[in-house]
Amino acid sequence: MLQTLLPRDPVARALTISTTALAMSNGVFYAVSVLYFTRVVGLSAGTVGLGLGIAGGAGVLGAFLAGRWSDRLGPHVVQVWGVGAQAVALAAYSFTGDAVSFTLAAIVAVGARGVHSTARQALLARWFTGPERVDVRARLRVVMNVFIGVGTLAAAVALLADTALAYRTAMVATAVLLLGAVVPLVLLPRRVPELGERLRADAPAPVASADAPAPVAAAPHPLRDRTYVASVVLNAVVAMQFGVMTVGVPLWVATTDAPTAVVSALLVVNTVLVALLQVRASRGTHDVRAAGRAVRRGAVLLAAACVLYAAAGYGSLVAATALLVLAAVAHSLGEVLSEAGGWGMAFELADPRRAGAYQGLSQTGYALAGMAAPVVVTALPIRYGTPGWLALGGIFVVAGAGAAWVARRAADARPEPAPQDVPVGA
Repeated sequence: MLQTLLPRDPVARALTISTTALAMSNGVFYAVSVLYFTRVVGLSAGTVGLGLGIAGGAGVLGAFLAGRWSDRLGPHVVQVWGVGAQAVALAAYSFTGDAVSFTLAAIVAVGARGVHSTARQALLARWFTGPERVDVRARLRVVMNVFIGVGTLAAAVALLADTALAYRTAMVATAVLLLGAVVPLVLLPRRVPELGERLRADAPAPVASADAPAPVAAAPHPLRDRTYVASVVLNAVVAMQFGVMTVGVPLWVATTDAPTAVVSALLVVNTVLVALLQVRASRGTHDVRAAGRAVRRGAVLLAAACVLYAAAGYGSLVAATALLVLAAVAHSLGEVLSEAGGWGMAFELADPRRAGAYQGLSQTGYALAGMAAPVVVTALPIRYGTPGWLALGGIFVVAGAGAAWVARRAADARPEPAPQDVPVGA
């Protein structure tokens, strides 16, 4: 845990401190934003949903374009601007008074979040090598999950007060925390003088993995890399599992005999298991084959969780609650495995000469999954019940198996490293 919160590498430490502030901001925002927009600003729930839906498109576009910008300007610079723009947009929420101003602020906030997400991935891809990349990414996710919880607890003050002033203060706090997230990123070049040299647009990315492609004269655009595109699509399908936990489970619990309060317990189970197991689950996934197997195993666990969620609809209060907890455990284990494998594939299948563009495509897949997940979850399990849950579980299994197949084929297609000459008499 000490290595997670205070890593020795200065770049990892700056990213960790920045992520801590960013996560707390997200936690406060998730807890109070809907009530702020509806009770204080006076927007309808439909207007908020429509505005955020439009902003989701900006997030997809921002994630994609940030890859190209990271290759040209450097991922560190793009990340600073992404987090800074997001902070300004959150501050603008405090001055919104109608649907138009709210939607404009949301477009900038979500678009900038997509930019920041891609730039962070590109920075990890260019600064770290092999196992380090996935390990640091896993530790950042642990930090994100833990401090989102901390931010949510802090937001309880505003929720208990339940006044317009309390909600406005909380929204201002989200912007202040994001500005704090910019500081360690801005100071990073002073602490790491070689950062600019390593991250300049024409510098080759470090390669330490035996599975990583060797640099050659010219790099293709990632959209022309069929293996990488297939990996992005399949991992994005598996990543729809986030919508199951955040959208599907709360709606489904309300249809069972379990108390609605169990939703909070399930989220706690998810947060605790991710914090405890994400780093461990990521070990070895810098190997492409291992990464593909991790995605497949995670998908199978997600499918098992879908079966357990469906079964909870037939149990009494005690049985339904127990089945939901078991489902949350299986879901969380599937989440940490599929995420670790997805990161490994995203890093190791990418051409290191266009690290930004490749990570931009990967993050675009995650952004599209985030947009599609609520629609898929409500259209299948919530509408059709057990058949819908089984169909969703089947989708996860097929996508996970496909990801493992793509990873295996990609690893088999790569040339074996040339054997070293052995001196005579050795």
